This record gives sequence, C-alpha cells and structure tokens, in this order.
Amino acid sequence: MTVTHHRLLVHNGTFALLGPSGDITGARGALPDGLFTRDARHLSRWQLTVDGTTPTVLVPTTGGSGETASCVLAPPGGRGEPPAVTVFREQTVTAGTLVERIRLVSNRATSGRTMVALTVDADFADQFELRSDHRWYDKPHAVRSRETLPDGVAFGYRRREWHSRTVVSAEPAPDAVEDTGSGARRLVWLLESAPRGSAELVLRVAAHPHGAPGPATGSDDFPAAGTLPSAGPGMGSLDRACARGVADLAALRIPAEGPDGTIHRVPAAGVPWFLTLMGRHALFTSLLALPHLPQPAAATLPALAATRATQEDPARIAQPGKIVHEVRHGELAHFGQVPYARYYGAVDSTPLFLVLLDEHARVTGDTGPARALEGDARAAVEWMFRHGGLDGYGYLVYHPDEGGLANQSWKDSPDAICFADGTPARGAITSAAAQGYAWDALRRTAGLARRVWGDPGWAERLESAARDLRERFLADFWMPEHDFPALALDGTGRRVDALASDAGHLLWSGILDAERAVAVGRRLLEPDFFSGWGVRTLAAGQDAYHPLAYHRGGVWPHDNAVLALGLARYGLRAEGDRLLSGLMALAERHHHRLPEVVAGYGREECPEPVPYPYACSPQAWAAAAPLALLTARRAAEGGDGVAADSSENGAGDTSGNAAGQSGERLAGNPVPESAAAG
Repeated sequence: MTVTHHRLLVHNGTFALLGPSGDITGARGALPDGLFTRDARHLSRWQLTVDGTTPTVLVPTTGGSGETASCVLAPPGGRGEPPAVTVFREQTVTAGTLVERIRLVSNRATSGRTMVALTVDADFADQFELRSDHRWYDKPHAVRSRETLPDGVAFGYRRREWHSRTVVSAEPAPDAVEDTGSGARRLVWLLESAPRGSAELVLRVAAHPHGAPGPATGSDDFPAAGTLPSAGPGMGSLDRACARGVADLAALRIPAEGPDGTIHRVPAAGVPWFLTLMGRHALFTSLLALPHLPQPAAATLPALAATRATQEDPARIAQPGKIVHEVRHGELAHFGQVPYARYYGAVDSTPLFLVLLDEHARVTGDTGPARALEGDARAAVEWMFRHGGLDGYGYLVYHPDEGGLANQSWKDSPDAICFADGTPARGAITSAAAQGYAWDALRRTAGLARRVWGDPGWAERLESAARDLRERFLADFWMPEHDFPALALDGTGRRVDALASDAGHLLWSGILDAERAVAVGRRLLEPDFFSGWGVRTLAAGQDAYHPLAYHRGGVWPHDNAVLALGLARYGLRAEGDRLLSGLMALAERHHHRLPEVVAGYGREECPEPVPYPYACSPQAWAAAAPLALLTARRAAEGGDGVAADSSENGAGDTSGNAAGQSGERLAGNPVPESAAAG
C-alpha cells in the first residue's frame, strides 16, 4: 500500500483502511477501504457530515501506533465566517472491532446545536471481489438484512449456511436511524453544546464473521518494540528498523489452530491483501526473526502442522505431507469459487517447515516442538520424495496450476521464472532456490533424527540423499559462462539462464561450495544487481528485466535479508556491509519500516526509492528482515562466517563438479525411494 493519505490500522486479524478524514467510501480496486476481518469487508461506508455538509480536513489521519488514528476536521467556512465547531476523530482497531470517538468542540461564545450524521453500510464483500481485475462471482441465494437497534443498526448477510453480521452501536444512542434508499443507514444526532464547550459520541463497530475461531490461549509474551539489544555504535538506523519491525510483527499476528485445538498467534503475510496464514511467508518470517524473536516460530510450526495435507486433491495441489501455501476464510473460498480455502501451490513450504523445525530447536534449546511434530516432519520428508519430485526427478519440481499459481516458488507471479530474454520457462519447473532448501531440510532432519528421535539409520539415509542432491545440483545448475547458477531448469531440463537474486538463497541454504558461493556473493553486489537500495530480483541489462516488475526487477528487503545471512555465512563482510547500508537508507525513507518491495530503479537514477504500486505494508517478512540483518551483522563482527570446509554449516563437501554441463538436463541417479522411509 503506497498511498500515504490513507491510514491503515491493523490488530489481531482485523484491519481498517481509512481515508484522510477518517471516512470509508466503499472503494474497490488497488486500495479498497473499509473494516476487514477473515477476508471480508464488514464495514463499507462510514461517512461523516456536520450540519449537512462534508467537513474539511484540517489534519489528515495520522497515528503513532498501528492500531489508532486521529484527524481534525471542520465544517466548510471562510475568513469572514470561521467554522462554528471543530471535529476531532479518533479511531481504534482491535480484534473484530472498530471504535471511534467523535468530539465536537464549539468555537462559539454562545450555546448552539449541531447536527451530526454518519452514513454506514456493510457490503460483506469477499476480498477477491474487490481486486482490480474486476472479476464477478455468482452468489445464489444470498440475502442481506438491516435491523434498527435501540442504539444503532445491525447488518446481516446470509448465503445458505454462511452467515456474517456487523453491529454498529453508539453512546449516546442516535436520535434517528434513516433509510437512505441505497441499503445504507444514516445515524443522526442533534448535539447541544455550551459556549466553548464540547460534546462526544462513542461508536463501536463489531464484526461477527462466519466461523471465527476463539481467542489465542496462554499469555502473550511477544516483546514490546524497542526491547531488543542495540545493534551497536553507529547502528541507530538498524535499531529503529528492528523496533519498527517488531511492532509490525506484533500487529500482524492472527489466530490459527494447532493440531490439538490450541489457538496460536501466527504471523499473517501482510495487509491489505494477505492478512491470513501463508505457509512460505510465515516460515520465512519466523526464520528471519530467529534468534531474536522465537515466538513466531513457536506458533507457526503447530499451525502449519495442523493444516498439512493428508490426502490427494488435485484441485488444491494437495498430496499427503505437503505444507499449506495459503489458507483463506472468506465466502468464495468456503463455497469453492476460489481454490484457496487450503491451497498447496508451493514447492518450498514443505522443506522450509523442516528447516524451521530444526532451527527453532537449535536456537531455543527446546526440543518439545520437534518431539511433538515428529510425525509431521516424517510426512513432510515423505512428500519431498514421493510427491515433490526427489524420487522421480531427483529434484523438487512443480507443474503450473491453471486454476491457481503458474509458479510455485517464492517468485510466484506468472512471468517470474524466465530466461534472460524474457521467455517464460515452460513445463515442469525445477527452481534452484527450492533445491537449496531441500538439501538443507534433509540434512537438518537427519540431525533431528539423531539428536531427538533416536533414529540414526534414517538419519544416514537422509544424509546420503542430501549428498546426492548436492552433487547433482552443482553439475546441473551451474552456468560456467556466467560463473553463476541458473534460476531454474525448465520442463526439458534446459537451464533457465536469467541472472536472478535467487542465487542469494543458495548462499543462505549452503548448498554451494565455498568457491562458488564467494563468486556468487560478490557478483550479486555488482551494479547491475545492486540498485543502491538493495539487490534486484533480476540483474539489469537483461531483456527480462523491468524496474516495475514484481519479480523481474523489484527489490525485496526479505530477499536481501536472506542474502545478508548467506554473505555472513561465507565471511563476505564487505559485501554484507554494503548491502546493509543500502537497506537502512531504504528504511529511513519509509519511517524505518522496510516495504515489501520497491522498484528496481538505481539510486543514481532517482535519489528516492520508487514505490511498487501494489506493495503490502506492513508486510511480515519485510518486518522480520531487519532482525535478520542484525543477526548477519553480529555474525560478521564475531567472525562467524562459515569456514570453507565446514560441512556442518553447509560450505563443505566440495565434491560437486565445478565444470558446467551442457544445457540438456543431466538426470543423475534418482534418490532411492527407501530414503524417505522412517
């Protein structure tokens, strides 16, 4: 969200997008306003008039926290007749609720009466209906209702078993509730004020969505912003970015159920479009936040275990053991009009689940989640071999989903996986980054099998499979003419030769040997990749590059944070410092909040970062990125870069053939099916 005159409030699975005056107009498209929870708009109009006129904005909606906004208004006036009253609005979002205080302050020396009216409505639109693509969805048997209450009005929506409600109440109660003829209702008050006195209204909008879960259980131990240790002298920008990130992560938490019915607070992906559980986003957010914030990981692991697939469903790309990509709670998902109620279109969420399971145990010393989720981990490994592609292809592979996502790695826009000339990759796609996660997941799960589950035989099979995967990868993906890995292999096994930031993820996972990793790390900081704000998703100068393309030129802070951890892993401190400097300059231009993505224009072309028009803000993995940058800096300062022969940390085992192979796919030996067995 890049329009600065609107104010976004978010808390515990609910958000409100308000105009400069605090109003809601029912807008659709790139910036739909309203009160939203569980993928539905529960308040679509909220428009204030004073004495029959729309007030003038004196101070637009502002606010220091993520939950409260305020603005100052006045009825139209002029030099000869200044406004009789000034209006102060304060709006706060909590779980499922918007509370507004309207205070009218009289500017007159005599008593007076002011008519205040608020036009309200709830359209209960599903978020998928509000997007800019203007899709239309049939809703047979849908019925809307309005009921006047003693202190306000209730709006209802029913479609077969689906039932949602929004209740608007006021103190004092309105003097009248009027039918506008459009379905909306107008609440009217006649307020008396003493000379220079004031009058106040308190309004409460309570959303009652279909199927809402209960509250999260247990105490909320999420730390307050600003409680992290300092990054050190001269690192004030990083400290402020971390504080902003922690505050955003706190606001973005939503309730999600674990395997035993316990409600956890998990990181939602971002607002306005993705205030929901998304597997890859929650996993990366949790990984980037460790070790500073273990809470997201502790919540994410059981929530994703509870939603892992247990049977095959081609419409949702589900197979047993696969970790979910996206969970939706809206009407369209409920009735199967969009496939995202539980959608499994991600090739990487499953290995990342295993990576997080081990990393949480390593960082916290708490093996409880690993013990509790052993069955889920074994099912995830089984999926990687039997369904993910390790048995049949030797790699994790995905097929484009005609009804959902064409690409199923983190760069999931339709044109993201392409050759350097811009030609999209076709057929079964083998994403490079996903192979790094798979390699790391196999090794880490082997470690859990030894340390926690007491199964050394299975550990040995997983370690053998990981060695074979790494050897194949280094032979099949390395492009000697570029001294750089391919973005992917296409359906024919041809190397997809676009030079892309995904290579940074290979440093993070450790699948590259030290010599290649150092070459890649230095290459990613050259000018065609590094914009001055961060590393572009595609290097400039390629035909495929576009500075305003989501995944073919934009700069993503979380992508850069993953790279920063990879640079620290291989001891590339100078490159890490340069990357940190650019990202902190970017954060400073956004009030210390790293955006989801910015355009790829270089700092020498434009002295200010160019926003990406449809970016989410706040967004979870962008909020966690400063914490990863803090981790990377401390590792670099402590000399904790990975030694070239450290197989434990992934830089060792340099047996992969450095000489590249031809563009034709080298099949290698498929991993034995027995490696997946417990």
